Amino acid sequence: MSAQIDSMNLTGKFLIAMPGMGDPRFDKSLILVCAHSAEGAMGLIVNKPMPQPGFRGLLEQLDIEPGDDCAEVQVHFGGPVEGGRGFVLHSADYAAEGGTLHVNEAFGMTATLEILEDLAHGEGPGKALLALGYAGWGPGQIEQEILRNGWLSCDATPAIVFSPESASKWERALKTLGVDALTLSATAGRA
Repeated sequence: MSAQIDSMNLTGKFLIAMPGMGDPRFDKSLILVCAHSAEGAMGLIVNKPMPQPGFRGLLEQLDIEPGDDCAEVQVHFGGPVEGGRGFVLHSADYAAEGGTLHVNEAFGMTATLEILEDLAHGEGPGKALLALGYAGWGPGQIEQEILRNGWLSCDATPAIVFSPESASKWERALKTLGVDALTLSATAGRA
């Protein structure tokens, strides 16, 4: 593996699935990487909304009574690992003591009931997205997938992550790199 790939830190970056990915679970996925180290990587798909259950439905399942100021939170398929577990990706204006992972200056991730209760009562973060499940990679796995043309990476932006227009997020992330989705190829090459 090249030194450039070895020293790559994707925390807080987008991973944009390429057409040649080969894994249908990630077809046209846009993932925000929440943690990346020598031990592996963990991220949340931010562009695959789930029609059911809605946020209020999830609150009911957890016996959390939504208040009058209940936030409107999109529920997404976060990835194929631990699909019954919820993760709230949110703006950095919120932190639960001992329960929030500081991703970078723009994003935090919290997986506690406390954040759901706060969102249910209008006391949570300014922006939030709830993901069920996550995407995970072992040591060196994501780096190898990037080398095989499975992913592109770019800076993540709150405007894309928290946009209600999930269907356009993948293409919008590509455009930040100056790439038109129509020009992508499923084959990798070396110059």
